[in-house]
Amino acid sequence: MKFIFKDFYKNKVQLSFEQEPFSKDPKHVWVIARYEDKWLITKHKSRGVEFPGGKVEPGETADVAAIREVMEETGATVQHLHYIAQYHVAGKNDSIIKNVYFARIERLEEQVTYYETEGPRLFDNIPSDIKENDLFSFMMKDDVLTHCLAYIERHFNIKN
Repeated sequence: MKFIFKDFYKNKVQLSFEQEPFSKDPKHVWVIARYEDKWLITKHKSRGVEFPGGKVEPGETADVAAIREVMEETGATVQHLHYIAQYHVAGKNDSIIKNVYFARIERLEEQVTYYETEGPRLFDNIPSDIKENDLFSFMMKDDVLTHCLAYIERHFNIKN
């Protein structure tokens, strides 16, 4: 199943729940995480509130990058990591391919640094007005999140 829509910046996005339909070697990851029945989110210093994620480092797999990014940005240890989707953004200058994961968190520990974020935030629910809410990053405002939350609800029985 593939979805096509525009992102916050009006770029074309293709989202698929198949196994790596756009690249076997994506350069970015995004992790929708749950800790103790709450959504584990972080606050990026410039973009706002978003799920953890980032770039895949040289020599690293996307799965390993996802686990590392969650730890760096929130102090959380991933207990179970599940690939759920991949999306392709056709930007004005280049394109981005990103794996999306669902993670269950084992524990959350305070860290000295959270790198480019202000650390973990726990949310009971993702607000329904997220697209109009300036607190949230642009990454939370397109249909990638909407479709992925619906997938998580269907496959992991977790409601927002």
